[in-house]
Amino acid sequence: MSLFIRIVFAIAACALMAVAAVLLVYAPYVVLRDSLAGTAALHESLLGVVGYLIVAIALFDVAKYFFEEEVPAGRERRSAGDARRGLTKFISTIIIAIFLEALVLIFETARDDVTEVKYAALLVLAGCVTLVSLGLFQRLSASVEQTVGPEPDTKDEEKQSPKDAGRLAS
Repeated sequence: MSLFIRIVFAIAACALMAVAAVLLVYAPYVVLRDSLAGTAALHESLLGVVGYLIVAIALFDVAKYFFEEEVPAGRERRSAGDARRGLTKFISTIIIAIFLEALVLIFETARDDVTEVKYAALLVLAGCVTLVSLGLFQRLSASVEQTVGPEPDTKDEEKQSPKDAGRLAS
């Protein structure tokens, strides 16, 4: 089952990278198309292109996370610290994408209809709540790791000979 799950994550990561690559190609195409159409269309499409690029970078980062954390064999026995670092990298990518998208949304709504800025502000608030939650998670999990101590590494125990284990016990 572990092999199947790793294959699914690898396929998902490849699909995310393919979508991100399409977005990275489509964004310059939109700018070029709109620049040939006229300056008014170009001004409006530039912020949309920034949104495409933000999503593409976030997708690449999530795919990279899958390849680094979920696809490799032998990663089933991770310590709590490894899991915390992996989750932090993943959530940090999401937080950055939320804030960048909120920034683009603020610029778009402020230019078009200022009364709609409240939705951009809610997106900024969601990013802040996510960031504070990540900080709380980091703080709590780090304090638990200090209190409980590091997890025993079973690979190191298997490598020790019975003679070494006897010396360690005495």
